[in-house]
Amino acid sequence: MPSHPHQYEFARLNLTHTVLSKRVLTELVRGGYVGGWDDPRMPTLAGLRRRGVPAVAIRDFVKRIGVAKANSTVDVAMLEFSIREHLNKSAERRMAVLRPLKVVIQNYPQGQSEELEALNHPDNPAAGTRRIKFGRELFIERDDFMENPPKKFFRLSPGAEVRLRYAYFITCREVVKNAAGEVVELHCTYDPATKGGNAPDGRKVKATMHWVSAADSVPAEVRLYNPLFIRPDPDPTYFDSELNPNSREVLNDARVEPALAEKTSGAPVQFERQGYFCPDADSAPDRLVFNRTVGLRDTWAKVAGSGN
Repeated sequence: MPSHPHQYEFARLNLTHTVLSKRVLTELVRGGYVGGWDDPRMPTLAGLRRRGVPAVAIRDFVKRIGVAKANSTVDVAMLEFSIREHLNKSAERRMAVLRPLKVVIQNYPQGQSEELEALNHPDNPAAGTRRIKFGRELFIERDDFMENPPKKFFRLSPGAEVRLRYAYFITCREVVKNAAGEVVELHCTYDPATKGGNAPDGRKVKATMHWVSAADSVPAEVRLYNPLFIRPDPDPTYFDSELNPNSREVLNDARVEPALAEKTSGAPVQFERQGYFCPDADSAPDRLVFNRTVGLRDTWAKVAGSGN
């Protein structure tokens, strides 16, 4: 019998981009390289469960690869495809800003706010809608702004107009920086006639961005996961030298819709434009913690291939 039940789970279900022996897995846990057998980076059923991978996605993956007598390896992208295909149909949508940048809408009345209607799932009317608050101060994703953008950057920049999802068109008028020259705040204006995301005069914008209300949003910790090793076939003898230093990134200052405070357990959700996430076992009503189950697309292969 195996010394730990999760070793047996892995022995029966090799769901990883690399083939790891039970000895290596045990050393990963005992050496403190991971947080335990249920660490979301571990290729165990417990790890996949904590990461928010639905059982139906694992079963679909197994059906796709079939059964063979000979040992073989399967690209982890196949598993991620099954996960995305299932979660795209089942996961409700919410807005979350992982790396917040403050936006002040100068021509929006001070002390005023309003509720907007947002879809829980764009392809499932039965999922209903929710109400989200909009006000003078918001947070957007830091990566959605560039002070000196390249030609094909269509998000927010000085003088550019974009659409805020479910809300209004806004235009960046001023960039506020700290003493170190870092952008800390954007001053924008909004067009009240574009409520709902369309302009009466028919003008178009090239980007729709997610956001959260500064006053209404809730702080959260978000944990992002990438492959545990920098190579798909690490040397089992020197595996510790091939660990990916970026396999786990913790974002402590994320801001999320208040509706997500209710999801301290349960099914994954889609953070719009970000990926699929689920509440971690560490999460509590006064300390929200989310694990990224999978991104909306496979970006790690591109990053790893570039050597960055």
